[in-house]
Amino acid sequence: MELATESRLARIEGSIAIQQLPARYAMAVDTRNLDALADLFVEDIDLGAVGTGRVALKRYFTAATSSFYRSVHQIVGHTFDFDDDDHASGRVYCRAEHERGETWIVAVMCYFDRYERRGDCWYFGAKREFDFFYCADLLERPQQANFRHWVVPGMKLDPPMMHPRFPSWETFWSEQGAEAVARLTAHPVQSD
Repeated sequence: MELATESRLARIEGSIAIQQLPARYAMAVDTRNLDALADLFVEDIDLGAVGTGRVALKRYFTAATSSFYRSVHQIVGHTFDFDDDDHASGRVYCRAEHERGETWIVAVMCYFDRYERRGDCWYFGAKREFDFFYCADLLERPQQANFRHWVVPGMKLDPPMMHPRFPSWETFWSEQGAEAVARLTAHPVQSD
């Protein structure tokens, strides 16, 4: 089904706006600009037990960003699909680095986002959901850390690996066979 010209134009404008959201999020977190960070989300954002709205979101991010000193979030890939003219869903690859004490944790992760247009602006439409490929101190290999070295309290990394979220991952390696996997890693991804 071909979209009408007006709808196509709205999606082009939406694509440009949506592409900016993850980078603006990363910069706001790393500079601790919590007002700019909260403004990236719909005004009635639902955070469950934490509360609703941007004031609750700022409380949430104040606690989260107070648990490490420096951080650098690098957006390394972003794809998204429109559900309709006002809603989209996306995946954002990110390499995040965090300083806490004498550790410098490198976390490679993927955000699973929902985007929503309100008026002429696009926002994150829900709290960002994410999983990790691995977390390790800069001085260790991910395998040494069992892919889950994390020093920030309250962050649950069990299971730490997100590969099972992508059905193609399991299909590909099951077709290759256990021997092929064993030749390549001593730490295969475990499915739930």
